Amino acid sequence: MENAYVKSFPGVMAGKKILYVHGFGSSGQSGTVAKLRELLPGADITAPDLPIHPAEAMELLRGLCATEKPDLVIGTSMGGMFAEMLYGFDRILVNPAFLMADDILKNNMLGKVTFLNPRADGMKEFMMTKQLMEEYRAITERCFTGPVADDQGRVWGLFGLEDPVVHTFDLFAAHYRNALRFHGEHRMNDSILLHSVLPVVQWIDDGQRHRQRNIIYVCVERTMERDGKPAPSVAKAVRFLLEWYDLYFVAAPQPNRPDYAAEVQQWVFEAVGVPSFRHVVLTNRKDLLYGDYLIDGGTDGGSASFMGTRIDFGSETFKTWEEVIEYFGRLGGQ
Repeated sequence: MENAYVKSFPGVMAGKKILYVHGFGSSGQSGTVAKLRELLPGADITAPDLPIHPAEAMELLRGLCATEKPDLVIGTSMGGMFAEMLYGFDRILVNPAFLMADDILKNNMLGKVTFLNPRADGMKEFMMTKQLMEEYRAITERCFTGPVADDQGRVWGLFGLEDPVVHTFDLFAAHYRNALRFHGEHRMNDSILLHSVLPVVQWIDDGQRHRQRNIIYVCVERTMERDGKPAPSVAKAVRFLLEWYDLYFVAAPQPNRPDYAAEVQQWVFEAVGVPSFRHVVLTNRKDLLYGDYLIDGGTDGGSASFMGTRIDFGSETFKTWEEVIEYFGRLGGQ
């Protein structure tokens, strides 16, 4: 069963401007930019080639923000470092390289650097000298020196669990509250963009439009097989539903297990990734949940008295997650 949502999201950021800030040795012609334009055909995406000298790059980006007034800035790696300093704008920083000089030394990046993608100026390579490295050290020392407190809800940091290059999660989390992990390495690929970055883009777009999507609560037990592994098609169903709905994952608290909340959060994260961030609810009163749909397969915890529409998972109508996908696909967000 092929779903169009895998290919594009024409309604997300439609009519809005996105500024994409590329990483070290890349350009505005990267595959990530092309994929963003494919996924978000309704958005106007600007992706400049950054100057080699970081002060010049920062000046260019601030100038673009002043003239273009982007609705969202997305920066990856070195670009995430620059994007942090673009205060006053909604921003997503993916594996931000806040310690560029250290990374250059640690990863043997001194010497000739060949660009990974074509540049508009035709430049193909440059020399990373110690002097240029120190320029990067100086620019990174300006990170987190702006109105960070005012931007708490406007900045999201996404950090790959398998990133071998940049390790700045703790540094980001010391200044901003929206620090997320995702399954992936340092370089952006289609899977990271689609399953980890795009959900955050959608949250930001909803917030800007003051749009409240219909809410679906998913009981965690219904996402598991008897051996504790994710049920078939759970991740597929979650990704499908996220296009139209706001999803929360519900579990009953376990008083004799003090670490249970963290265990549930980790399990849901392993199953669905970034969409689990702050979307896990522990309650033994499902009848008090405020929302539109509850996907459950039992009547415990007040499930039978849920005030919205209850999806009886495991019943004749909803035996599998594929049938849940089909049902909500017909509803289209209603």
